[in-house]
Amino acid sequence: MRHYAQGFEPLPQPEHEPRSSLMAVATYTKSGAKASSPVKLDKTIFGVEAKSHQLLKDAYLAHLANARKNIAKARTRGDVRGGGAKPWRQKGTGRARFGSSRNPIWTGGGVAFGPSGKENYSRKISTQAKRLAIRQALTLAADSNKLIVIETFACPDGKVKPTLALLNRIGANGSVLLVVSQKDSLVERATRNISRVKAVPAKFLSVYDILNSDQIVISKKALDIVHEWLGAKNA
Repeated sequence: MRHYAQGFEPLPQPEHEPRSSLMAVATYTKSGAKASSPVKLDKTIFGVEAKSHQLLKDAYLAHLANARKNIAKARTRGDVRGGGAKPWRQKGTGRARFGSSRNPIWTGGGVAFGPSGKENYSRKISTQAKRLAIRQALTLAADSNKLIVIETFACPDGKVKPTLALLNRIGANGSVLLVVSQKDSLVERATRNISRVKAVPAKFLSVYDILNSDQIVISKKALDIVHEWLGAKNA
């Protein structure tokens, strides 16, 4: 039993009502009409409160760093052509001594301490931390009403015009992240020429794409994959 100092009694704790682990979100049919029943979102994924945004920042920067291509390479004095002969003799000229005209302080010389092309810019982040960051990003998207659920995203002909018409009907404006269960050739053909739309498979969601999108359109099958992938059993 815990003892309290004289005159100090513990405050009564408020009774918390049981909260549902699911939250509703507006849903549209494949034609863009409002569905009769909304889809439920798992609060263990779309209701994760972040005490700070440090983890989101780490995941965001790790995505950029790991996608960076190391193509910069400067030529050192050993890579520059010429400079084999000593410019002038060591002593007696009154000038500073030099052994090569390709030293870094001469015009046409090599670069000192430049990029070698072997730098490693990648950042490591654990799988558990990455998944938690995605949950936090999805929570921010849900709180900002950026999520739009569609029963299915079908583009049998792979045409751009019907895709744009569907996005306009469901109110997906600005930069749109389209999350599908499987990104096949038809989905790729229907979205690749729309500069403001990016289509990704459900298991390829990233903090970078979620935070950079104005609207997130996700199909029911893709949402089921997200629930399975990021649900409580994989927390």
